[in-house]
Amino acid sequence: MSSNYPHGWDEERVRRVLAHYEQQTEEEAVAEDEAAFEQEGQTFVEVPNELLPKIRELIARKETAGVEEQ
Repeated sequence: MSSNYPHGWDEERVRRVLAHYEQQTEEEAVAEDEAAFEQEGQTFVEVPNELLPKIRELIARKETAGVEEQ
């Protein structure tokens, strides 16, 4: 049986993530977003929407390469 979920994800994990965001207050959401911008090792960049598929592909390749190295 083929899964439509990314590696490491399943229906239960998706349900937990959805529940988290559905129950989150607006203040909690803002705080979570602000905390994300303060994390080291990540950069946020605004890009045109049409480039998103290629960017996701590059990220997936990097993550796959990292898994293969382990």
